[in-house]
Amino acid sequence: MKIILSRKGFDSSSGGYPSPILPDGTLLSLPIPDQDSGKAYHNLAFNHQSYMDVMHSFKDKVKVNNQWTSLDESTYCHLDPDLHENTIRRKSGWKGIFGQSGAAQRHLENQGVEEGDLFLFFGWFRNTILQGDQLKFDPADQRGRHIIYGYLQVGEIHQVHPSTVVQDWMEDHPHVTPSKRKKERNTIYIARNTLDWNEKRAGYGTFHYDEGYVLTKKGMNKSCWDLPECFKDRPISYHKPTSWKEDYFQSVARGQEFVIDANHSILRWAKKLIQK
Repeated sequence: MKIILSRKGFDSSSGGYPSPILPDGTLLSLPIPDQDSGKAYHNLAFNHQSYMDVMHSFKDKVKVNNQWTSLDESTYCHLDPDLHENTIRRKSGWKGIFGQSGAAQRHLENQGVEEGDLFLFFGWFRNTILQGDQLKFDPADQRGRHIIYGYLQVGEIHQVHPSTVVQDWMEDHPHVTPSKRKKERNTIYIARNTLDWNEKRAGYGTFHYDEGYVLTKKGMNKSCWDLPECFKDRPISYHKPTSWKEDYFQSVARGQEFVIDANHSILRWAKKLIQK
């Protein structure tokens, strides 16, 4: 099995600020802006509040095509990976889904990613606090951390072209829109109904905050990771042996998916994350 560490959500260029770790420990990964998606931030809901309202707590603007623009009901987003059933109204048959295209998809193909492999999605997060009834980023957590917030075990892989017919439940996914269908190598990854090693757990989902999901080494910049020792003898795509420093792993800024041909110890680590 391959493990794919997939960088998703806001960063310093797309969106302009980190995703929040809410006071109750929820890892609310904020999807990047995407004006072609037809799905707005105000359409997405968490605890009876729209994503747009949560985001207004921090800033009333987002970066669209590297330009700051007002965040309002006409600001659309790229909900991908799509891992939580209650984020938006669903059609019957919905399950976890993720899309990729272009050079990033070519990388996944070159690495031999196939059905049964496991995506672990990570992003840049910061702690938040409540000041009165207002949500704010915690000033004690200035740099934030890279944190794994969700997973998807691949059940099906489909290329989606302009003429491809898809099931009704996935018609509003951003990689099924007319503009994305024209992208080179446009591909969707559909989750298994259940994990192949645990039929009691869904093949996709999101995580609540726990120290075990934090990639960043404590006290260091977010790209400095504290990976388990079992990763040291396995190649990680986009990285070189010199990425291993004396007491941390230096992850690269370039690349969306880092693919690892997992050994027994890495598989045990990944399964333990999901069991939490």
